[in-house]
Amino acid sequence: MANGSRQAAWEFFGAELKRRREDAGLTQVELGARVFVSGGYIGQFEQAIRKPQLDVARRIDEVLQTDGIFERLCRKLIDDPRYADYFARAAELETLATEICEFAPALVPGLLQTRAYAWAVTVAMNPFAADAYIEEKVSGRLERARILKDATRPLYWVVLHENALRIPVGGPGAMAEQLGHIARLARERTVRVQVLPYTAAAYALMNGMLVLMEFDEAPPTAYTEAVYSGNLLDDPAVVKRSRAAYDQIRAAALSPEASLALIESAAEDFGRCASTT
Repeated sequence: MANGSRQAAWEFFGAELKRRREDAGLTQVELGARVFVSGGYIGQFEQAIRKPQLDVARRIDEVLQTDGIFERLCRKLIDDPRYADYFARAAELETLATEICEFAPALVPGLLQTRAYAWAVTVAMNPFAADAYIEEKVSGRLERARILKDATRPLYWVVLHENALRIPVGGPGAMAEQLGHIARLARERTVRVQVLPYTAAAYALMNGMLVLMEFDEAPPTAYTEAVYSGNLLDDPAVVKRSRAAYDQIRAAALSPEASLALIESAAEDFGRCASTT
């Protein structure tokens, strides 16, 4: 789905739901009772505040006798199989951000990943998945990175924990390529990269993975992620605290110049290992 079109799909779903509901002579509360959700929940669907869910869409189709239109909208327009459900909204916001600041405590962030690295990570998280599924996820991740090639690309500042340079994801060859890719983006000034070294261990304990996003016409947001779950945070006080935590991590990191030297050194080490295996 093209950038920004998912929100339009939500809005279309909501407008169509409101029209069909009113045509049936039902209030939000009445429809909600028939599909086992609250009237306020229906209102959030209609205002495109909340993403419609497939099981609720099916029940709406049954109650309003709409021949499956809301299930089809949910499947074809709203659900995006390239991204985990908990990350889909954050992926959309990336395309609208003017500035993205990220802390990666263990792995290279998705926006910086090469195909080989992304494939290894995806297989590790989905060890029994078919190749077609893995390819779908990897392609979606690589497509996200296109925002860094746009003329209107966001300012992207990332702090990598030294773990991300040392954990041999995909083997030495994949790591040499991955770290070389990061170094190239840094030298081209496409991204700003710093490394949080092992010697700054206490700062690494302050947060897990953290992404901060700024926008021209919307308040900033923060996104955090754990195993198979993610949280998109927009409470101003929480975002402010997240920004302060990120600033402390960034202050404890190596300078961009020293970071680049360390990244290139690690890439050379992995390259030598790859050549001897």
